[in-house]
Amino acid sequence: MFVKRLIDLLGSLIGMIIVSPIVIIIALSVKLTSKGPVFFKQERLGKNGKVFKIIKFRTMVINAEKMGHGLKVKNESDERITRVGKLLRASSLDELPQLWNVLMGDMSLVGPRPPVPYHPYKYEEYNSFQCKRFEMRPGITGLAQVTVRNSVSWDERIKIDVEYIERFNLWLDIKILFRTVIKVIKCEDIYGQNKKEALQGK
Repeated sequence: MFVKRLIDLLGSLIGMIIVSPIVIIIALSVKLTSKGPVFFKQERLGKNGKVFKIIKFRTMVINAEKMGHGLKVKNESDERITRVGKLLRASSLDELPQLWNVLMGDMSLVGPRPPVPYHPYKYEEYNSFQCKRFEMRPGITGLAQVTVRNSVSWDERIKIDVEYIERFNLWLDIKILFRTVIKVIKCEDIYGQNKKEALQGK
């Protein structure tokens, strides 16, 4: 775990430096094409149920959670998604600011994706098996992201998250990172065309 955290620190720091020109371009694009802040911040459940604020590029209109389907985003034609937001979601570039979350210690490069505190369950509503997914820091990507992404229900994804916790090793993290790149390039299951229960911002 010490080595994993060291990789997170170095990876997020180096990553932020490398992608800084892209971040600037995206920030300007978001600001100039729609009203509202550049970044979208939302409370999520982290390690051991600790609540933190995840940072993403804003891809939807302001107060999108209170409109339409709420937290659910069925497809790219959702009217709440901005023009730039569609591109960011399709390429997963909206996730880049989470490198800051990794640097701050709230997240890891690899781990279970963090849910919002009240959906699909409140922390105290997760059973003992499901709570295992909170034994490690949540990740920008994870085993569920490179296998099923948003194509199955949250309960099914939780099983895969727990599998990751039980199988964890550094080699598995490396393989997940490489598979993430491939998954992003192919733009697979972004909105879960099968039986998606995707949350706003994945």
